[in-house]
Amino acid sequence: MSKINAAITGINAYLPDHILTNDELSTMVDTNDEWIMSRTGIKERRILKGEGKGTSDMGAEAVKGLLEKTGTSADEIDLLICATVTPDMQFPATANIISDKAGIKNAFSYDLNAACSSYIYALVTASKFIETGTYKKIIVVGADKMSSIVDYSDRTTCVIFGDAGTATLLEPTTEDVGIKDSILKSDGSGRIHLHQKAGGSLKPASHETVDAKEHFIYQEGQSVFKFAVTNMADVAVEIMKKNRLEPKDVSWLVPHQANLRIVEATARRMKIKREQVMINIQRYGNTTSATIPLCMWEWENELKKGDNLILSAFGGGFTWGSIYLKWAYGSN
Repeated sequence: MSKINAAITGINAYLPDHILTNDELSTMVDTNDEWIMSRTGIKERRILKGEGKGTSDMGAEAVKGLLEKTGTSADEIDLLICATVTPDMQFPATANIISDKAGIKNAFSYDLNAACSSYIYALVTASKFIETGTYKKIIVVGADKMSSIVDYSDRTTCVIFGDAGTATLLEPTTEDVGIKDSILKSDGSGRIHLHQKAGGSLKPASHETVDAKEHFIYQEGQSVFKFAVTNMADVAVEIMKKNRLEPKDVSWLVPHQANLRIVEATARRMKIKREQVMINIQRYGNTTSATIPLCMWEWENELKKGDNLILSAFGGGFTWGSIYLKWAYGSN
């Protein structure tokens, strides 16, 4: 019996209409375009506006578009995993809400949170359900409304993040394509450098926590940058060596879009050219769980069946990891 691989057979994204530019940000906080571009490479980001709009709205739109694009019925979906750090609410899971909004009735669904590594963690998790023959069609949603936890008076974090929703369809194949290997890691001691202090069971919401702005992202930029540069690059190189891939064998690096300098450092360590790297951080900023699938969606028409892709991410926790996959569709 041939080995079953989990292959990406479709990808879609939803981007909010509102574009928040660096120039507009400079009217809100003490910053400017040159300062932001030199430190992050970000020019603009999308922000979800509107009363009562949350992560599930972006995820549901991405899912509905994916079903239409791939000619898939909502009833065919067996499982939906939502990778997010900004759930609509503590419970129920945002995945449950997305399934309801997208008309998915025959699937079970749940959320997965590994900060900026959430999407690759979810993709690997979903692939195991496919590889074991348990399920045939799984959607991984990568969506975050980061604007909901950003302090727009903190210029060190508010310039970085944006909002977006994505949806990826995984299906079984016996061809030599799909997810080939992965390396996932975490180190909980890194939590002191990047976290959201209040709102959980350790420190429930109160007047004091709100007044102290403890429901926003807290980040020690230099510490996070150092860890991210080292670990994101190391794990990408590690998966190349493990699978005997030379730089010339890699069609595309698909890196988490946290910071342009981190992306460039990862590419240098892998010894690959910039033309082999998917970069769209200048337009969308860091959309957390949505960055990697947003890249694959934008480059979809350039991808060829059999292309070797290395996905690499780093996030709060600390969490990090890499996936080696062969693209499953497009021209040969």
